[in-house]
Amino acid sequence: MTDNTNALSRRYFLITTAGAGATVASGVQAGEAPVPINPLVRQRADSQIHKHTDGYYYFTGTVPEYDRLIVRRSRTLAGLRTAGEAVVWRRPTEGKMGGYIWAPEIHHFDGQWHIYFGAGDKDEPFRVRLHVISTSDPDPMTARWSKPVQMELPWDTFNLDATTFEHKGVRYFCWAQKEPGIDTNSNLYLAPMASPSKLAATPARLTIPTYDWEIIKYRVAEAPALLARNGRLFLTYSASATDSNYCMGLLTADENADIMDPASWTKSPEPVFKSSDENKVWGPGHNSFIVDEQGRDVLVYHGRDYKEIKGNSLFDPNRHTRVQLINYRADGTPDFGVPRANGPMI
Repeated sequence: MTDNTNALSRRYFLITTAGAGATVASGVQAGEAPVPINPLVRQRADSQIHKHTDGYYYFTGTVPEYDRLIVRRSRTLAGLRTAGEAVVWRRPTEGKMGGYIWAPEIHHFDGQWHIYFGAGDKDEPFRVRLHVISTSDPDPMTARWSKPVQMELPWDTFNLDATTFEHKGVRYFCWAQKEPGIDTNSNLYLAPMASPSKLAATPARLTIPTYDWEIIKYRVAEAPALLARNGRLFLTYSASATDSNYCMGLLTADENADIMDPASWTKSPEPVFKSSDENKVWGPGHNSFIVDEQGRDVLVYHGRDYKEIKGNSLFDPNRHTRVQLINYRADGTPDFGVPRANGPMI
């Protein structure tokens, strides 16, 4: 890919910004999709978008109340801003899974929809464990979903932020977990899958947070997301506390390497995406990847538009979903740049 941002900016778009309902008003030629406006979806954190074969973009994310799973969809990325939202599952009022509901991801494989998410218990809301709900109904917005099934993982410890991907015909599960005997809040793990809720092999520990930028207030490696491009696998993750220190790290492996061997992965020594005082976006992270209507790679992430937070950052509701194009360097590695200021994606 080449950096076509300037050309695209000239080609598109007079924008109107009428509050949260801002849309592209003119300059869009017939058949062209409107340009997403940042923030794309307000008060939706841990953002993830899935582009399905039915032509829709499906969106999910964490809600500030931490109490339910939501899905919205649109034919265009920009349309997710105002798309209707379905509640597909709500936590019980008591007992198991009655605590914090975090970081859903929606995927479709083996003929079914699956939503992975973390759930705490009513009396121990931070006792978070990964679960999955599934449906064979074609429309996830109106589907009858299964009861949640807890993922079978090697330790009964804090775990969350699951993603899944297929590589060379094998489906993998990647997630964050606190491993007994390691003094961190979470590390990243990878394993092939035997079923939507079971692993097929002992997991590999891909990384432990050790760099200064990974351990601010908390020792965190979480929220993995995979981008497979240019003969390599680029696995992003998020690090440090969920305030302005939150940022993205990167692991890289050759596409032909044994990805279950931790030695196949190289960690970037610096964050690849972090807060921008100039553009007034702080704490960018918990990302995913999507391809837009023109076939360009897009980074999906959340961030705040102010730096200072009163109280616990987890209970500040204003982590907004944001999107921006990904450029590539001459060597084929992604250049995420800096978070773009509020306004058009390009």
